[in-house]
Amino acid sequence: MSVQVTAIADKSFGAIITGIDLSELDQAAWRVVEDAFHEFAALVFPAQFLSEKAQVAFGLRFGEIEILRENAQAVRISNKKPDGTLYQAGDFRFKTLRGNEGWHIDSTYMPLAAKAGLLSAIAVPPVGGETELADMRAGYDCLDEATRAEIAKLSAYHSLYASQAKLGYSVATGAGYGYHNKGAPLRPLVKVHPVTGRKALCIGRHAYRIPGMDDAKAQALLDGLLQRTCQGARVYTHHWTVGDLLVWDNRCVLHRARPYDFNEVRVLQGTRIAGDPATELAATGRDERASGFAPSCSNR
Repeated sequence: MSVQVTAIADKSFGAIITGIDLSELDQAAWRVVEDAFHEFAALVFPAQFLSEKAQVAFGLRFGEIEILRENAQAVRISNKKPDGTLYQAGDFRFKTLRGNEGWHIDSTYMPLAAKAGLLSAIAVPPVGGETELADMRAGYDCLDEATRAEIAKLSAYHSLYASQAKLGYSVATGAGYGYHNKGAPLRPLVKVHPVTGRKALCIGRHAYRIPGMDDAKAQALLDGLLQRTCQGARVYTHHWTVGDLLVWDNRCVLHRARPYDFNEVRVLQGTRIAGDPATELAATGRDERASGFAPSCSNR
């Protein structure tokens, strides 16, 4: 096969890779994929139909798998229960899926944020349920100099207590892996990519407080950054076809699920790559005001 890397038209990021079988990947083809990952930050692989085992094996090319629960290395992100029925509005998983519809970066609410995310489509609804990505490298680049100067030395706490509470959802502390019993991670608003050196915004729904700033002002700043940057050529909407695989660089790309009719089945297979502690490990500080929030689990 001849590997083809085609930039997504009219977007600041993203590429479609064809002429490749990810279940039979040699070292030369992997080098093409890795280079494209760093250059484009998001990759679309149509019609791969990867098994869980094959997806995990491909994910391991990027780094260690972030362990979720019960030592699972890939998870079903679905509105369908194991017994075949669908989750309802009062169910914990329903609330998690609704939370995933907000722009976010995976695992920023944990001490070690993720390096990359992989999603493949097993079942998709006829309408809606897309996955959107937003380029936070270009997001930073589009800001005026005054805003860049304002945020240059600012950091924000990241918490699933806060992000789910904004939606009116709460669960018991420790019910998932998103709680911060040792303090909320504190992350700079501007992140330097460890490979490319490009600056990117580290924002999203989990960011909720900025030390030394009035909470209302901080939230307005964070919301404003999202609104300004998540638009136009900086956003790619992936319309799923069963068998597709989507990979993104969690260090510089936001993502979110789009709404769909929960009476229709949507099943994605997710694998999350753990970040390098040298660059993705954040200091945690006791934030007493987070004690009124409650955490949730997966944030895809």
